[in-house]
Amino acid sequence: MCNAPRTFQRCMMAIFSDFLERSVEIFMDDFSVFGDSFRERVNNLEEVLEKCEETRLVLNWKKCHFMVREGIVLGYKIFEAGLDVVNKLPPLTVVKPLSSFLGHAGFYRRFIKGFSQIAKPLSNL
Repeated sequence: MCNAPRTFQRCMMAIFSDFLERSVEIFMDDFSVFGDSFRERVNNLEEVLEKCEETRLVLNWKKCHFMVREGIVLGYKIFEAGLDVVNKLPPLTVVKPLSSFLGHAGFYRRFIKGFSQIAKPLSNL
């Protein structure tokens, strides 16, 4: 059963393939529904819940959180102002740690609209 998590991940990706990167991000059995406005988030959530019904995917309602302003995702506290771990970083003054930070931050580029533009001033240092 060592392949079970990978297989489950593939199944989730297949079920929600129409929504990936447009309105849903999935990691194993956790997924986040997002949108640029409240109305868009509600519409996206409705589509996702309809897909769950259609595919008979059962959700644990005790673990579901809807329309929250902050939460824990993959062990990181995420809120409107950003990632808690990033906000607590001291100012970077040396090039090597800055370059290391940009490498780590690059992992999140698909979650951050306009990441390249945001990171460009740091890259130019």
